Amino acid sequence: MNYIIEKEWLLEKMKDENVRIVDCRFALGNPIKGQQEYEQGHIPGAVYFDLEKDLSGEVQTHGGRHPLPDLDVFIGKLEEAGIDENKVIVAYDNGEGAFASRFWWMLTYLGHEKVYVLNGGYKEWLAANYPTTTEVQVFEKGNFTKNIQRELLADVEEVRKIASGRNPGTVLIDSREEKRYLGIEEPIDKKKGHIPGAVNKQWMDGLEKGRFKPAAQQSARFSDLNRQNEIVVYCGSGVTAAPNFLTLKEAGFDNVKLYLGSFSDWISYKDNEIE
Repeated sequence: MNYIIEKEWLLEKMKDENVRIVDCRFALGNPIKGQQEYEQGHIPGAVYFDLEKDLSGEVQTHGGRHPLPDLDVFIGKLEEAGIDENKVIVAYDNGEGAFASRFWWMLTYLGHEKVYVLNGGYKEWLAANYPTTTEVQVFEKGNFTKNIQRELLADVEEVRKIASGRNPGTVLIDSREEKRYLGIEEPIDKKKGHIPGAVNKQWMDGLEKGRFKPAAQQSARFSDLNRQNEIVVYCGSGVTAAPNFLTLKEAGFDNVKLYLGSFSDWISYKDNEIE
């Protein structure tokens, strides 16, 4: 499958009434930066979706640092942006891939079949001297019909079975950088290490200079995995695991789930073990 599109395609299609563009730029250490960048300039026709205000719900005891938002509220925001299940959706960030991939996963989870991530993001768009604007376009309200794909989401109970060896046909992938996986350092969460049994596939290895690597290279990244196995990916809070989910699908893996609560949810349960 092809879930990543190039800037040349979007340049040609951006005025198409059936295309909606979503700006997902965000900075984890500076949560207002993405909105500011959008206001300073964005791809014409793009609407802004904020990781923490729109793509995440309120942080609670469990669920992780970026839990799912109330889906009815989220769908209402999609509809205000003129998005329905028939529109072609293109999401972009600054080229990190993680924030646009989070939006892509959420739309895919809702059953949308025509959602893509812009390769190279806004940085590559700017470098090509493609048009930008500060105008915020208003669209006629859409009517989004959800079709939840529950098989794309793993919860903590399922991950417990994997970690305890009770689900030997499933591979658990930790998408964080190696130092966090090994527990050498942990800059964000209160505990260090990884979920027992997880293998490390760093999400940033799927990109090079702000671009997703081609499908053949993604297949090579995951060549040690059995395509018949179920795969569950996680990270710290369900954001940087999304590019791994996306690239696994690009590489032709069919049975992939996201543990959206990820490590920050796992450690919220005192009885969960850590390696």
